[in-house]
Amino acid sequence: MSSLFEGIIEAFRLIISLDPDLLQIVFLSLRISGTALIIGSILGIPLGTYLGLKPEKKTRLINKVIFTLMGTPPVVVGLIIYLLISRMGPLGVLGLLYTPWAMILAQVSLATPIIAGLTMVGVRAKGSEVVETARSLGAGPGLAAWTVVRESRIAILGAVITGFGRIIAEVGAVMIVGGNIAGKTRVMTTAIVLETRRGNFELAIGLGLILLILAFFVNSFLYNIQRGDSGN
Repeated sequence: MSSLFEGIIEAFRLIISLDPDLLQIVFLSLRISGTALIIGSILGIPLGTYLGLKPEKKTRLINKVIFTLMGTPPVVVGLIIYLLISRMGPLGVLGLLYTPWAMILAQVSLATPIIAGLTMVGVRAKGSEVVETARSLGAGPGLAAWTVVRESRIAILGAVITGFGRIIAEVGAVMIVGGNIAGKTRVMTTAIVLETRRGNFELAIGLGLILLILAFFVNSFLYNIQRGDSGN
């Protein structure tokens, strides 16, 4: 119990003192997860919208694949990407292994199926009704699809929030492909693992609290946007 209280004190000390090493880890974590979330949204939202607008019987196999990928263990994703970008892999010439871009690739692979799957469910819940209404008002296929996206924006934002929650707390995949290199690929989650292995539980708890605080504020921001949209 004393380690817990010491960890809390350490967390506030690190925050108040604006520790340079801590700030570097925090900003790198946000940069990697933020970039992965943007890319995952760009890929997942159109895919989920397309599948949601199609009859379920025509996309049943793809739906099953996406739902399976939504629950894929992060270490499996990390292993696959490692084999792809390692020196002997087909993408080894790109030199991505143990770089932030390798970590972004791993997080995109985790976030995209979640965003696509939840977007598909949200769009499908309103799709047919909205499309029929839009078509009856003279809208073409493109405008009708855009109308469905607008009407499903709360569900889509919820998908993005869930995707962010998945990747900001992820450790297995990013450690496999990133290597936890100080000043280069060390993020909040991998730093917590390292400090725990060192027996530095106070700092590990402090980093964990900071990670929770960051996740709370980011998710609260997205939640307020979602709530504001639902009130319109």
